[in-house]
Amino acid sequence: MKRIFKCVLLGFLMAFSTETAFCQTQKYREIHKVKKKETIFGIARQYGITIQDLVDANPEMNTPGYELKKDSYIAIPYPKSQTSSAEPAAAPVSTPAQSKTVAAKSRGKGDPIRLGVMLPLHDINGDGRRMVEYYRGILMACDSLKKMGISVDVHAWNTPDSEPITPILREKAARECDLIVGPLYSKQMAQLSDFATENDIRLVIPFSINAPQLQTNRNIFQVYQAPSAVNEAMIEQFMKRFANYHPVFIDCNDSTSTKGSFTFGLRRKLDARGMEYGLTNLKSSEANFARAFSKTMPNIVILNTGRSPELNVAMAKLNGMTATYSGLKITLLGYTEWLMYTKYQLDNFYKFNAYIPSTFHYTPLTSNTLRFQQKYRANFHQDMMQSLPRFAITGFDHAMFFLQGFYRFGNDFTGAPGLLGYDPIQTPLRFERVGNGGMQNKTMVFVHYMPEHRMEIVNF
Repeated sequence: MKRIFKCVLLGFLMAFSTETAFCQTQKYREIHKVKKKETIFGIARQYGITIQDLVDANPEMNTPGYELKKDSYIAIPYPKSQTSSAEPAAAPVSTPAQSKTVAAKSRGKGDPIRLGVMLPLHDINGDGRRMVEYYRGILMACDSLKKMGISVDVHAWNTPDSEPITPILREKAARECDLIVGPLYSKQMAQLSDFATENDIRLVIPFSINAPQLQTNRNIFQVYQAPSAVNEAMIEQFMKRFANYHPVFIDCNDSTSTKGSFTFGLRRKLDARGMEYGLTNLKSSEANFARAFSKTMPNIVILNTGRSPELNVAMAKLNGMTATYSGLKITLLGYTEWLMYTKYQLDNFYKFNAYIPSTFHYTPLTSNTLRFQQKYRANFHQDMMQSLPRFAITGFDHAMFFLQGFYRFGNDFTGAPGLLGYDPIQTPLRFERVGNGGMQNKTMVFVHYMPEHRMEIVNF
């Protein structure tokens, strides 16, 4: 069973901490001699204590870069719940009637919000490392909220793909959460959804996961939007925004592409409305390529891939064609992946008036982003991963949004537009209820690069 990680994941999460009401001095139970390949997590589990218990008893573990060394000695405290007498074993997962009593008994007006994080928080693979960074963003948000007078009691559990989540859901601390962020893996979804219902806990599903429970569980907030929903939103927006454009579809000969569901769906919609469009291929001759474009109407170009190599070829052909036909008007409709190529394609994005759809936008040079990056580096002595989106900023935005919402509205918080006024660094959120079930994020934006070398974010 993965024991609770109190407030901070230590080992690779050192150098940042959040206050908790549970910190208290422990009497040492024994002294442990470290063996080869032992870890902080393994020793804590061996003695039935939390990592935080172990670190509190051994303050040197808080030193940045600390490593366990073979044959060194560390103090083993009693579990904090057992300083004088042992606490009874955790009860089984409570029934709906029992758990509502637990939830109702607990939280007064000034009490901390109890946040649970159930994600793979480890350094074993990419999933763990990404979720560790996301969790660090949550901790940074809690620190910011504390300065705003909002107290948060954070409990985090490591929930890897290889182990069941059931033992965690038997813990008292889990049952007493106000909100839980997780899970990452689909196979943990049904149990955690039922648990949230039984204990009247709001459940935030932060990443791409199959969650059919959203249709019936009113406690769920699902941040991820399925590709089919994104495609539908893009097609609807295309028909509104580019109704007076001449569409041109470019076949990029990418056999690995997953963009066919969008391009075929868009073409069906255009066919149904009797709207003409051009078809061409990256391998076409310059003359045949140009024939697909209108010389009198503005053109909107759609590629059927999001990959960089094909985009490079398309940009070369478009630049060559506009040099030949100087009056040709071209706008590009891109894909979220293109945001990763901005450094290399920025001039082309500006030149061709590119609209790139996304559910987030990372702008590295804004004051908020720079400030966050500096704080992250100061807290964790390293930079964020070079990924899109930035996971730490995602965690920060999610925590700021949901914790402020719960603080102000409690269980009545719906995440609807205009409730908070929180200005996200990277990740805007706007929720709508799905039938009689939970809340689904509906945020979509265009990152619009304009020919006058300006950029705007267009919400839709």
